[in-house]
Amino acid sequence: MSKKDYYEVLGVQKGADEAELKKAYRKLAMQYHPDRNPDNKEAEAKFKEINEAYEVLSDSEKRRLYDQFGHAGVNQNGGAGGGFSGFDGFGGFEDIINEMFGGFGGGGFSSGRRNGPRKGRDIRVDLTLSFEEAAFGTSKDIEFLRTEDCDVCHGSGAEPGTDKHKCTTCNGTGEVRYAQRSLFGESISVKPCPTCKGQGEVFDTPCHQCKGHGKIKKRFSKTIEIPAGVFHGANMQIRNEGDLGSNNGPRGDVIIVLRVTPHEHFKRDGNDIYYDLWISYSQAVLGAEVLVPTLESKAKFTIPEGTPNGRQFKLKGKGIPVLNGFGRGDQYVKVNVEIPKGLTKRQKELLEAFDEEMTGKSTGVSTDSSKSTKGKKKDDKTFFDKMKDALS
Repeated sequence: MSKKDYYEVLGVQKGADEAELKKAYRKLAMQYHPDRNPDNKEAEAKFKEINEAYEVLSDSEKRRLYDQFGHAGVNQNGGAGGGFSGFDGFGGFEDIINEMFGGFGGGGFSSGRRNGPRKGRDIRVDLTLSFEEAAFGTSKDIEFLRTEDCDVCHGSGAEPGTDKHKCTTCNGTGEVRYAQRSLFGESISVKPCPTCKGQGEVFDTPCHQCKGHGKIKKRFSKTIEIPAGVFHGANMQIRNEGDLGSNNGPRGDVIIVLRVTPHEHFKRDGNDIYYDLWISYSQAVLGAEVLVPTLESKAKFTIPEGTPNGRQFKLKGKGIPVLNGFGRGDQYVKVNVEIPKGLTKRQKELLEAFDEEMTGKSTGVSTDSSKSTKGKKKDDKTFFDKMKDALS
């Protein structure tokens, strides 16, 4: 099934600014958040779709790629596993409410909900590819730090052999309330307890390795497959390989941001590539068979007789492979003619003789100034003059 247009998902126009995007996202996130729609798979799927759309459109580079290439420009899954869900900007429904309003007056969310399963954070990895690697695909090893359960306390946060006791700051509820006064009256914000981090319990002796957090950072490595045809700035996602979740929540994801280095000779536009070919004056006039560099090797190409400067030719199927599809783009070759400079007297004489042979008139480019205008009218251009104009 094809994905919906991201602008349609958020209900905004294509030219919507940052404020409009954020307003639309907040409204929809409040409506479809799983905390507000328990056991509703349709709402959960809608919430993921909203998150995905906002993550792309709120990032200027990703939005540019999406506007230019559609979903293919920002959804480079390849062999790295799974679809693209983006970064979850809010951990829970209560976070949206508190971020917008500072909490409901006199209300709040239960510590049970706050202490429910929470997905771990996503990890970003920047990966640089060569122009050829992006074009034809490759295998890459990546490394990153992610959270794991502490191997001393096994995630409990307590020093082995010690006990826990109820937090005296929140009286075991895991949350504290803050009263705020404004022109509109008093509002109550409910936030996780800073002492027990929302757990309702504290340790007599925190674990010496993780300092009571229950988690530590460890280095992790993985080999991933880059599909052929990826773009600069595109994302790949490895699901469930990010930071460890809390309260038995799932791991986050690893988001790989691809950076493609420019090529020395080729320029890319979509799946097509462009190359500037320099030829001599005589090759342009007489025609020639030349070797043109391509992404894979060199291709024989015939320059037709009388090729003008700036003419463009197409080498079909010599461009970039189509991402997750079939076929390839084309290579366009632009001809640039080098006009000779600093000719010797003999070379000038030969060119004059050639021009006179073609037109029956003297060119008037002799070093003898007395011959420079003799026999020529103001607008009577010779073949040599016309060729210079055409190739300049």
